[in-house]
Amino acid sequence: MIESLLVANRGEIARRIIRTARRLGVRAIAVHSEADVDLPFVREADEAVCVGPANPAQSYRNTEAILAAAKSTGAQAIHPGYGFLSENADFARTVEAAGLIWVGPGADAISAMGDKINARNLMAAAGVPVAPGTTEPAADLAAALGAAAEIGYPVMVKAAAGGGGMGMGVAVDEDALRTEYDKVRAFAERMFGDGSVLIERYFPRVRHVEVQILGLADGRVVALGERECSVQRRNQKLVEESPSPAVSPELRARLLAAAVRAGEAVNYRNAGTVECLLVPRQRDGKDDDAAAEEFFFLEMNTRLQVEHPVTELVYGLDLVEEQLRVAAGLAPTFDPDALDPRGHAIELRINAEDPKRFLPGPGVIKTWVEPTGEGVRVDSGYVEGNTVTPFYDSLMAKLIVSADTRSEAIARARAAVADFALAGPKNNLPFFAELLENPEFTSGDYDTALITRMR
Repeated sequence: MIESLLVANRGEIARRIIRTARRLGVRAIAVHSEADVDLPFVREADEAVCVGPANPAQSYRNTEAILAAAKSTGAQAIHPGYGFLSENADFARTVEAAGLIWVGPGADAISAMGDKINARNLMAAAGVPVAPGTTEPAADLAAALGAAAEIGYPVMVKAAAGGGGMGMGVAVDEDALRTEYDKVRAFAERMFGDGSVLIERYFPRVRHVEVQILGLADGRVVALGERECSVQRRNQKLVEESPSPAVSPELRARLLAAAVRAGEAVNYRNAGTVECLLVPRQRDGKDDDAAAEEFFFLEMNTRLQVEHPVTELVYGLDLVEEQLRVAAGLAPTFDPDALDPRGHAIELRINAEDPKRFLPGPGVIKTWVEPTGEGVRVDSGYVEGNTVTPFYDSLMAKLIVSADTRSEAIARARAAVADFALAGPKNNLPFFAELLENPEFTSGDYDTALITRMR
């Protein structure tokens, strides 16, 4: 096993990784910005190094400062968590060139999956279903218009280098495409340094379902079930659950097999996620929501996902431990040929944001009392007295519940939300109380437009 691990991240995911590292007897090293000096992950690490001011570009994305911290502390490996440098192939290569262990997939796999067009083409070649779309960037508006005419409206306009629900727009006709193309291209150049644009068929009613994969040290790729991620605002997830209430055993078998093929196509190692769209099958010209049996590859996230805890609870695993074992060349703690998922798990992302419009609302945490009890887990990045600053993502904690059945998990989530005492920053607990009573959600028959209909 790795002996010392630097966690190149912050907040709840840094704290989460540190917890597993210390349980395994691995020396845990935190890096932090000046703004985060008082957060729990800094205190709970065996050693902590300040790598710069609040601006992420000068701290959590500062590769030179992070590598200098690794060298000065004698770190053997680096875990990037999610966000920041986690899907930066150049950083992964630099880490390995420095003689350190990178806890993640190889840089080539990150590069291959980082470009949406390249990823689509690779998946299609591997036999993974992809939605109708362009096989190369739409070089200009004329090319975009031509592609849309061939694909058929409505279309999704996507930044090829984008991710996290950013850099996307929907065009229902030529006029809308003219606007969206320029908007997405400008955003992509500004945010990602790459203005390449992909045109893809847009499906008005879809579910967002993803598969957790793990590329083992011996070269095998295994699938650890699916997660339903359709409760979204601005194309970003708020709730995840496993298993998906929309996935039949037959569809699950096809979905998991396709995810394994996706991983094998890029010689994937370590944890990753294959994201897909589930599209209602057409019957007699109408959408039959009960028969959502067609799926298309959306993208691959070459890192640990925010929502990994629901998979952990259903499979009885610690995915961070499995990541460390793969990186160290060790076998997994489980038998890949005898996976035994049980029960149901739901995750709610507790954000510092307005529960109506979902706009950020940072501030000092005056009250923070986490719910407890059977089947209740909280992965938090803050404690009472901490300040949620405007410099980073608004995620404060993840409330995860598990039970034998979905209905029991929902009941447990209702109680946990009611018991979570939180005051100071704006927060979305009131939204979750509303969602957990919503008939669409409780029935399991919902899609990515659920929040829009609620609001």
